[in-house]
Amino acid sequence: MNIYDFDETIYDSDSTKDFYFYCLKKYPKILLSVPIMAWTFFLYILGVKTKTQFKEKMYRFLTYVPDIDSALNDFWNVNEHKVKSWYKDRQREDDIIISASPEFLLEPICERLGIKNLMASKVDKHTGLYDGENCWGEEKVKRLYEKFPNAKCEEFYSDSLSDTPLAELADKAMIIRGNELIEWNEYKPSKLKMFLSREFLSFLIVGGINTVSNVIFSTIYSLFIPNTTLAFFPGYITSNVVSYLLNSKLTFKERLGFVKFIKFFISYIPNFIIQTIIVWLFDNFIHGPSVIAYGLAAIIGVPITFIFLKKFTFTEHKTNDENKDGITLFKVLSFLIPIVGLVLCVEKCNSKPKEAKVYGKCALYGVITGIVICIIYSIVVINDITNL
Repeated sequence: MNIYDFDETIYDSDSTKDFYFYCLKKYPKILLSVPIMAWTFFLYILGVKTKTQFKEKMYRFLTYVPDIDSALNDFWNVNEHKVKSWYKDRQREDDIIISASPEFLLEPICERLGIKNLMASKVDKHTGLYDGENCWGEEKVKRLYEKFPNAKCEEFYSDSLSDTPLAELADKAMIIRGNELIEWNEYKPSKLKMFLSREFLSFLIVGGINTVSNVIFSTIYSLFIPNTTLAFFPGYITSNVVSYLLNSKLTFKERLGFVKFIKFFISYIPNFIIQTIIVWLFDNFIHGPSVIAYGLAAIIGVPITFIFLKKFTFTEHKTNDENKDGITLFKVLSFLIPIVGLVLCVEKCNSKPKEAKVYGKCALYGVITGIVICIIYSIVVINDITNL
């Protein structure tokens, strides 16, 4: 048997999204459900609500559709053409569709295509409430073996690496990009995808909270410390402690730890250096408004900080590929910022001594290079002064 995901795999879009906007055009009252959906999405981004809980709130729009069966029929009359031709060419009688989309939404199109085996999220088409878990990730494997205990998958097709648990069961697995079929193990996702993740959105929200808390704490400290600049430093440190706690529990969902806490603060060093350089360049060469310099520095600094936090500080859930990328990145970092190499060397000296030795060497080379540069710079400066 061959197994397929549905959305963006054999169907050239997201069926849930398409059905939502189709119904919204016909029944504008659905807009009344947007505030609660937006609020639940915000809580989902922060990790307070699960994906299933968010989707239940989203599916509340179904309560505004008077005849759901008629709406489904009309929807597929309009959207059936989005089923990809490459699938129709290789369709077999024993094909299985396993999707996170609602079962009630996919049943009509599967009947039209002659697909007999469908496993999807069980959602009440009148209330939007789930009966069980969202059919996603490991849950897809569970559903498969519940229905076919002795299932043997010959080929598997999906558009998402979240389906890796199913891909690992197949003799052959393919990633779908449009109408392009790519071998699963040869597919390299775009590095930019990390900035479209729940983690990054949560990081932005926590960053906003951190900015507000920095202002509040700095203001409180200024009541006891007359110098504004001096009051800012304890305010900055306190707000970053709050940021560390929120990012640990909400964004990256990892345990607290002292070494991780130190790495968290180190992760902000490259951001500080880069932002300082940008502001300096603006001030000395471009001569633009300072607000533009600060804004540009923040825009560039935020994703850089996120990358460092994800690959350096919060590393409990990294994949093998991410580990390889991280090792290369931190060799460079250990050289450029020796304190990073020192922390990594100490942290990994027992668990990964060879890797720790590499980071230690890179840090040492970085220190020696820095000393040499300082000596050369000092000689040049002294020479310039003596020639005056």
